[in-house]
Amino acid sequence: MDVGGTTLRVGTFDAGAGGLLPDVRRTPVDGMARFPGAPVPVLQERVVEQIAREAERRAGVRGSDGLCVAFAGPVGRDGTVRGAPTVWGGGGGPLPLRELLEARLPVPVLVVNDLTAAAWRYGADSPEAFCLLTVSSGIGNKVFRGGEVLLDDEGHGGELGHWTYDRSPDAPECDCGGRGHLGALASGRGVLAAVRRAALADPEGYAGSALARAAAGPAEVDNPAVAAAVRAGDPFATEVLRGTLVPLAAAIDGVFTSIGIRRYVLVGGFALAVGERYRELLVAELVRRGCFGLTDGQAGAMVVLGEDDDDHGLIGAGLLMDRRVGAAAEREAAG
Repeated sequence: MDVGGTTLRVGTFDAGAGGLLPDVRRTPVDGMARFPGAPVPVLQERVVEQIAREAERRAGVRGSDGLCVAFAGPVGRDGTVRGAPTVWGGGGGPLPLRELLEARLPVPVLVVNDLTAAAWRYGADSPEAFCLLTVSSGIGNKVFRGGEVLLDDEGHGGELGHWTYDRSPDAPECDCGGRGHLGALASGRGVLAAVRRAALADPEGYAGSALARAAAGPAEVDNPAVAAAVRAGDPFATEVLRGTLVPLAAAIDGVFTSIGIRRYVLVGGFALAVGERYRELLVAELVRRGCFGLTDGQAGAMVVLGEDDDDHGLIGAGLLMDRRVGAAAEREAAG
């Protein structure tokens, strides 16, 4: 399973049959997007119940090797979810998700961060270290190096979306309740908020844009319209997006200068919806700020788009569970 801020994806991964089977089910997550204003403990209970219910509905769960849940939030090695701002908002204590699910389901359960799972999609057969970046309802990242995702035992690492870039008191608010976080500025939600602010600040520019023709007013603009406008070369939408890429480029610069990762894979609904133009604008900003110390062409080769589908977490979760099952079988065979 892949539990995101808005969508729960459920699939079957069969290593012997070539990987993810074409039986993926997508349904809205019973989190704050569906039940706005509900208390965090209520949302946590709803999400746990939904995951268990969907697992039980999957006919093959009793004959499977296990369930791997890729979850949108920091996850400790023991399967405890430390927080989930895009699922149930800020606040609430740690949730022992693996323990709760194993008490109910007849199979072993593995719970990992959703980006940790997605990194395995690209890292299972990759000898090269890389940083996976997702730009969707939020922003997250994971570094894959030496055959592992770099995390500590409590799941810390790879939460660039909650790095504070703007420290002004009126900076945009993040889903976690903080202000000025990268996710609040450069995620899909952050870009949409920036478009609406720009429309109010520059009504004439907005009126001449494709966005004004696609919606009754700034409040009615949505992310698909923004992505389509940027792909079509709309100047207003492109300049707004370019501004939101400034903090994202700064974050990438920090990753590179601190640990020397030279490959960046972009995924996430918003980044992939804009597509190649998103990658080009990000590379241009990286070059402008002097990141990598490379030319446009050299920097461009270091930033690539991931697969344009919605299966990153599911495929990675399947590969990771298959690896764990194989390792357990080897230990058992060794006695």
